[in-house]
Amino acid sequence: MILEHVAIWTDKLEVLKDFYSIYFGGTPNEKYINKEKQFQSYFLTFKSGARLEIMSMSNIPDNANDTINKQHKGIIHLAFALETMKEVEDKAKQLAKDGFKILNGPRKTGDGYYEFETHDPDNNRIEVTTKFIK
Repeated sequence: MILEHVAIWTDKLEVLKDFYSIYFGGTPNEKYINKEKQFQSYFLTFKSGARLEIMSMSNIPDNANDTINKQHKGIIHLAFALETMKEVEDKAKQLAKDGFKILNGPRKTGDGYYEFETHDPDNNRIEVTTKFIK
């Protein structure tokens, strides 16, 4: 069994589409629009085959994951894997240079990974990771 996709509600549909395309290599489909429901969405497909659905519709409440330290029950982050520790460091530098706050890392974790965390433009937590190699 595989995880087919994860979905995110947003008021910034085009901004999130561009973020996940530019920084994480997601390829978007053509925008789906349901005028009756005032619903719009994209599916972004990643190299691994995993997909991310980003959706927009009025009256969806704001994200509660709004500060560096605030956590909540439920899905807390999306993780993207890179091949090397240098790629993780380079991605952190690229995101920081482009104005995205690096919440922590890059760092070695207790479970053998090398990673950092940031937020996407809607404050969804993003983890960028690889296996730690000495």
